[in-house]
Amino acid sequence: MIGYATLGTNDLDRAGGFYDKIAEALGGKRVFKNDRGIGWSVNRGPMLMLMKPFDGHAASVGNGTMIALVADSREKVDAVHKLALELGGKDEGAVGLRGEHFYGGYFRDLDGNKLVVYKMG
Repeated sequence: MIGYATLGTNDLDRAGGFYDKIAEALGGKRVFKNDRGIGWSVNRGPMLMLMKPFDGHAASVGNGTMIALVADSREKVDAVHKLALELGGKDEGAVGLRGEHFYGGYFRDLDGNKLVVYKMG
């Protein structure tokens, strides 16, 4: 049902480098680029988009907004969360089991957008 989700950035090149590495660790790659945005996908599925705001104002984070990135193993969750922090992201919740089946780790990107990388089961 979801075609893409968009996060705002104030520095497309810097943020693009961050997400290139995150996408690669999850088996994805850049599939879209123009002067305002970049998109990543796994096998041309739904995209994660990063855009400079159309209205020309500064990008800001939404209160309660979060993007979830699916991983195919708990080890990959661990690795991607660690990578995000090494790339300058901020920890928003250590990797671990929440409930019986949700294993995830939360972080904020270089612009302050909140994400979770997770594995169900």
